[in-house]
Amino acid sequence: MTYRTLHALTCAALLAATPLAAAQPMNAEEFDAYTRGKTLYYGQSGQAYGVEEYKDDREVVWSFLDGECIEGRWYEDARGYICFVYEDDRLGPQCWQFFRAPGGGLTAIFEDDTAVPLYEAGESDEPMQCLGPEVGV
Repeated sequence: MTYRTLHALTCAALLAATPLAAAQPMNAEEFDAYTRGKTLYYGQSGQAYGVEEYKDDREVVWSFLDGECIEGRWYEDARGYICFVYEDDRLGPQCWQFFRAPGGGLTAIFEDDTAVPLYEAGESDEPMQCLGPEVGV
């Protein structure tokens, strides 16, 4: 991990600690306008968490930074949550509320509100590195 990445994670962790009670969650149009065409890195509790590439037509590619990627789509549900469904569909929809962080970037709170929030830790113009599933004989 580079100093720049570590610095971004530390700053994002401090920003994520800011209360979101007064903030309004992003709706589908706001989320799409912010994310489309970007590759965003997310952190949690000062640690790298994952990366997601946001494509046209609400298509995404997610990775836990392990080189394995999974394709999916997102949609806004009736509650206003941004929900992700991935090709393996093992967990069903993963629904989040996304907020614009006071210092920039995003903060995401999972629908059950018991998990530690994720926060945008960086952005890249480079496509994700997806190595594919494990290859063996």
